[in-house]
Amino acid sequence: MSRRPVLLVNPNKVHPPIAPYALDVLTTSLEAAGFEVEVLDLTFHREDWKSCLAEYFAVRSPMLIGVTVRNTDTVYAFEQRPFVGEHKEIITEIKRLTDAPIVAGGIGFSTMPFALVDYFGIPYGVKGPGERIICDLADALVTGRDPATVAGLIRNTPQGVFRVPPAVLAVRHGVPAAPAAAGQFEPRVWQVDTAATYVRRSGAPYRVDNLLYYQRGGLGGILTKNGCTYRCSHCVEPDAKGVRSGRREVASVVDEMQSLAAQGILDQHTTDSEFNLAISHAKNLLREIVRRRHADPANPLNGLRLWVYCQPSPFDEEFADLLAAAGCRGVNVGSDHLRKDMLEGWKVTARGTTYYEFADTERLVRLCHERGMLTMVEALFGMPGETPESMRDCVEAFMALDATVTGFSLGLRLFPYTPMGIAIAEQCDGVRTVPGLQSNTATGPIVLKPQAKCSGPVEYERQFMFDEQGDFRLVCYFSPDLLEDPGSAADPSERWGRSVDLLWDLIDPADYHRVMLPTLSGSSEHDNNYADNPFLTSLSGLGYTGAFWSHWRSREEILRRARDIGVAESADA
Repeated sequence: MSRRPVLLVNPNKVHPPIAPYALDVLTTSLEAAGFEVEVLDLTFHREDWKSCLAEYFAVRSPMLIGVTVRNTDTVYAFEQRPFVGEHKEIITEIKRLTDAPIVAGGIGFSTMPFALVDYFGIPYGVKGPGERIICDLADALVTGRDPATVAGLIRNTPQGVFRVPPAVLAVRHGVPAAPAAAGQFEPRVWQVDTAATYVRRSGAPYRVDNLLYYQRGGLGGILTKNGCTYRCSHCVEPDAKGVRSGRREVASVVDEMQSLAAQGILDQHTTDSEFNLAISHAKNLLREIVRRRHADPANPLNGLRLWVYCQPSPFDEEFADLLAAAGCRGVNVGSDHLRKDMLEGWKVTARGTTYYEFADTERLVRLCHERGMLTMVEALFGMPGETPESMRDCVEAFMALDATVTGFSLGLRLFPYTPMGIAIAEQCDGVRTVPGLQSNTATGPIVLKPQAKCSGPVEYERQFMFDEQGDFRLVCYFSPDLLEDPGSAADPSERWGRSVDLLWDLIDPADYHRVMLPTLSGSSEHDNNYADNPFLTSLSGLGYTGAFWSHWRSREEILRRARDIGVAESADA
């Protein structure tokens, strides 16, 4: 193999920092394939990233550069802060310093990969899990093989941005399923190495420093499976990660968790689409954790504090018992709404049927609290059909749950390949706007084109992030039925501030300590936006660990302590 390394770059400068798990996955696969790998992590070089790049390329000449894009923006309708402009600035500087080809990937990148390959001006991209594709690309570059032979690779050519079709994805009833040109809604299990134990390091030069991330962010990530078989209308993950679950081998996952715990990373959070979907696999994984904890009192897993994302169903007593026995401290459940009429067509299986009702959320919270586990229950307001009355019903029911924390979000960021994004583009049909479409930077009505009327995936994807002049215009949606004047629903400058006020009014001030609410500013110690949030930077600066919401009830005291000693400001530097 080439003695020139593959360089993996993390351009994410958002704090509190989140470890770039994808780079550990790619490093593991590339090293197993015989390649030398180095990581350049700019998260802790927010101000001096240019000099960091210059110092690296002054003495090193990589053969290939991989850039991970975890988020395109905050995905927060009341802030609408894009990140890809900063990423482009970094990629442009890299291109100035080296001629090595660049390939981008990551979950955020995968939501609009063709448009971002074009926007960044790079030769390659990967939609979905990248460990197999990047190894094949590196091999092609070393051996002189045409990259057009790398299955699944997105290529930027003089004729446009195209994807190399993968092999036949599936055969049903003797008929092979042809890959879609843009790769939307495909099974991506073939892209995942389900057997490997991803190597997680701390303190090693030119590697992801997982312990430093834990010390600065309070959590380590763990992936048990890739992909999602559901079709919730607002969610990017079935398209971006794949419509089937690539379940990792249980022993490999628990080996990885044990390795992290041995490094002192005791608070670990699942990064699956949802941990309890494919529940038999989740139960087997928990049983293996419990087995190892009981077999050896000195096993570092005995100190594990597990935090998980779940849907309200499936979630039975056995699962709750296993979570508690494995050291689970908290469950974050995306219930989203109370009303059955709201959930139908929104939170659905691949067949379009709903898979839970509010009684499942009530049961989940009760089962967790009986076993000493904390809960965060999240609601999302503003989907089509949302009214002040439906919001009021939902708030009353969610507050009655008495979860540890209840989060209320308002408004939705639209992406090109979510079922809702596709449907609204088709409703616009390139000739009209749809009431409720909104962007803080729009200068006129937002009119989207469906895929069939676009010249290709670049044009289709771009319109969800950029306007016709190429300026940022993040497309969001708020139910027009929430507006006092429905006639203003076509005005892209409308802010839905009345609904924010209503949400605050629906909560008894005595309960403010246990709720997260949207704010008009989009950046406050009171909101649940992650990026550069003062409360979260205070937590990391003071050395708190675990899911940030588990400390929410103490936030006033935590913020006061952080201000007294100047911790929040130093954590954000």
